[in-house]
Amino acid sequence: MYGYDLLVVGSANADLVIDVERRPGAGETVLGGDLAVHPGGKGANQAVAAARLGAGTALLARVGDDGHGRLLLDSLRASGVDTVGVLVGGAPTGVALITVDPSGDNSIVVSPGANGRLTPADIRAASCLFHASRVVSAQLEIPLETVVEVVRNLAEGSRFVLNPSPPRPLPSEVLAACDPLIVNEHEARVLLGEACVSEEPADWARLLLAKGPRSVVVTLGAQGALVCDDSGVTRIPSVRVDAVDTTGAGDAFTAALARQLGAGSPLPRAAAYAARVGAAAVTRRGAQESYPTQAEVEALNGADPAPEGGPA
Repeated sequence: MYGYDLLVVGSANADLVIDVERRPGAGETVLGGDLAVHPGGKGANQAVAAARLGAGTALLARVGDDGHGRLLLDSLRASGVDTVGVLVGGAPTGVALITVDPSGDNSIVVSPGANGRLTPADIRAASCLFHASRVVSAQLEIPLETVVEVVRNLAEGSRFVLNPSPPRPLPSEVLAACDPLIVNEHEARVLLGEACVSEEPADWARLLLAKGPRSVVVTLGAQGALVCDDSGVTRIPSVRVDAVDTTGAGDAFTAALARQLGAGSPLPRAAAYAARVGAAAVTRRGAQESYPTQAEVEALNGADPAPEGGPA
């Protein structure tokens, strides 16, 4: 009997956001808009996004005993996330410095802070959360050895979803557990390294699958996404919206996909739903503040985009 639809293991940051007309070059100073502080971090973002969609969600993370940590805990609880697994102390709360240009694109620098103190021992101590969860999601804003320990503590029958961001080489033990591995274009190129011998995203998906994951999803922004497993590659169309701020959109996509997998949806259908959620998120500013409820997703451009059949 599962107590949670989704357990997210990952980072919790305070997002410090400034709007800029353009990003500065080396040695250059540019003036920006007023500083805004938002709750963020890829782990906390995914937990909030899933909870807003109605999933029973818990977060396993670490924050500092400071104002930013309290901001994060308040946001998580207000969204319905179970914070029993959020540890407090050990270092200041992580911070992300984010610039957003007029097109809505962003650049991010992260100071991990307490996220870097989430240890394998913390994972082992939270075994009850793993045994209570249908799906477990992780990212790479926490130590890689902690993610390895997550894989080792998965309950029998649960499903592991990984967004390797920021990207780095992954051990075969982690790759073999991914179902799916979710990457954007940049992450795909980094993970493939010298094996990235093609400019076609469908080839990236196949090459990544050959590295050991059970399935792969490549997100392509306005071009939609690709789903790849042993049956082939399926194209997922995008949902057309006017983007205001892309901060946290990938986290919304991952959370929505994980939620749908936990509900029993096949991967292409889950990815199509996730594309709608990601599209809704970019129409508002901020990360967690932008995440839609289930009713808002259903209202976005009518029915879900259906996966396109045939090989990609």
